[in-house]
Amino acid sequence: MVAKTPVPETVLKKRKTQERLNAAKSAEAAEAKKARVVKSRTIFKRAESYVKEYRAQERQLIRLRREAKRAGNFFVEPEAKLLFVVRIRGINAMHPKIKKILQLLRLRQIHNGVFLKANKATINMLRKVEPYVAYGYPSLKSVRELIYKRGFGKVGPGKDRIPLSDNATVEQVLGKSDIICVEDLIHEIYTVGPAFKQANNFLWPFKLSSPSGGFNQITKHFVEGGDAGNRENLINDLIVRMC
Repeated sequence: MVAKTPVPETVLKKRKTQERLNAAKSAEAAEAKKARVVKSRTIFKRAESYVKEYRAQERQLIRLRREAKRAGNFFVEPEAKLLFVVRIRGINAMHPKIKKILQLLRLRQIHNGVFLKANKATINMLRKVEPYVAYGYPSLKSVRELIYKRGFGKVGPGKDRIPLSDNATVEQVLGKSDIICVEDLIHEIYTVGPAFKQANNFLWPFKLSSPSGGFNQITKHFVEGGDAGNRENLINDLIVRMC
């Protein structure tokens, strides 16, 4: 019989080390998978709760309108908390002050769009730049479409422009504000929540296309048959044409 050649001790040590590393790697992968499952369930439950919240708000508004009509009264719609602003004109013959306001609003290019909180300061700024922008009150559908279709986030120290194709991108930047997925981001923006400033700063200004069918007349106000200024809920039609 041929005697077996003894395995060198260094090879045995290497095998043991490799086995230990493989076991640690497998355990880590199992833990990561478990964490992913838990997170996906949490995200699903949150999205479900948001849908219930939106439906409840809609039903309440319908009920209040019906009650007012039944009683022969007028129903005053709740004041909008969110604005969507689109720049519709370039820099020709622009006053430096207006240019500065547009920079503060992050509207540096034509057809750029941003969300803004509807308050006195914002309204005053918009009145000064009204001939150069179109704005109004976006619906939930419009907010969702803008973020899913045209949404980009600022990621990393270099503020890289990254598409919002993964919930991990959102969690990486906004996890501290308890925003861990795109649906959380949509909810925070639409409801103008406590972390609205962080969520809005995370979003890059939306780069929209020219509206299908074109503008009517960008030098005139919307109420005069043009495109500039406040168009209230009709901003949603413009968003659809520009997305």
